[in-house]
Amino acid sequence: TSVHWHGLKQLGTQEMDGTSEITQCHISPNGTAVYRFKPNKAGTFWYHS
Repeated sequence: TSVHWHGLKQLGTQEMDGTSEITQCHISPNGTAVYRFKPNKAGTFWYHS
């Protein structure tokens, strides 16, 4: 599992983009992850896992 964001550029934080096994390792069952990045613009965006 991972969380993928739409509409937010991950400048310098590609590992927070949530593309499992491409830019981020997957999150194991019962595992945890902390996402830390500064949004590059205000607005309403969507995400999915």
